[in-house]
Amino acid sequence: MVRFLNQAADMNNLPPSHLLSLGVCPSSASIFPYPSSPIDCVEAHRVCSADPLCEALYRGLELCAAEAAVSPLGEQAAAECLERQDDLLAKHPALSTCKCQRGFRKEEQCLRIYWRVRLLPGQSAECLKAAQDCGLYEKCGSLRSEYVLACTKRVPGSNRCNQHKCHRALRRFLERVPEEYSLSVLFCPCTNTLCGERRRKTIVPSCSYQEMEGLQPNCLHQQSFCRRDDLCRSRLADFLSNCQPSLLTTSGCLKDSAGLCLRAYAGLIGTIMTPNYISNSSADVSLWCNCEGSGNQWQDCLRLQRMFTHNTCLRKYTLYTGHTLSFDDVFVCIVSDGRINT
Repeated sequence: MVRFLNQAADMNNLPPSHLLSLGVCPSSASIFPYPSSPIDCVEAHRVCSADPLCEALYRGLELCAAEAAVSPLGEQAAAECLERQDDLLAKHPALSTCKCQRGFRKEEQCLRIYWRVRLLPGQSAECLKAAQDCGLYEKCGSLRSEYVLACTKRVPGSNRCNQHKCHRALRRFLERVPEEYSLSVLFCPCTNTLCGERRRKTIVPSCSYQEMEGLQPNCLHQQSFCRRDDLCRSRLADFLSNCQPSLLTTSGCLKDSAGLCLRAYAGLIGTIMTPNYISNSSADVSLWCNCEGSGNQWQDCLRLQRMFTHNTCLRKYTLYTGHTLSFDDVFVCIVSDGRINT
């Protein structure tokens, strides 16, 4: 593990042309430079240990790792461990962005802490890599921690989150983090329900997606509210334009560009029309709404719903290599300009 992390650091120092000659896509750090001053993981853990709740969560993760080293965790135990991890990183975001310096006197201790809060069972290789890559890239890790905190923090004196702040933080993450990181986290493929549940919870749906009371609004009412907001109205128009399905194209999209649809779908996240996965056992997506009470606009409501639930354009994404995969198998490929090819 030490060698892996050190090699990763060395690769990030190579110019993009050298990386491409090695068959490796360049790091977005060379394309989107940001100042770097991450805290080291030993210091991050020291701060955490001063908080009894944070330290208890960390010790719980150590037990998870110890049990997993003996035998694979059952689904319930693994789910509890992932819940612990989410709670810890929301409580103390510095642990998700901390780094370890090669040659540092406490390097092994630092790396042990680094991996303890990242490596847990139940994720596919692609989802694990996406989460690790996001954590290693400071801008992605810090903005992800920012939106998790915003979406889990309760409004004083209530049991509700501040959905407005949650949506704003999600938009910041998607707008400021290069697509190779942000979309990989959102759309990594899963092969089991535990990974699927983790993927479903990526955008903290209890705040960003559904209402605290659990009651679904009418989809046309939701669309009406969206159209009163300039940003939401533009994002929805972008989605309806770029994700029109077609049975006549290989991509399943009328514009024959699944890359445009993927971006447009992601653009809705952080608005009142935020979509999400509807379960942990599939990659089906939907809005948090229904068509009850639509009256003579029932068909209009169903058409809006089906743009998410029965959309061939959403269910197929064309990779830059030309291969077409189902929505459940999608993995966002890194290309030399840090964007998804269309």
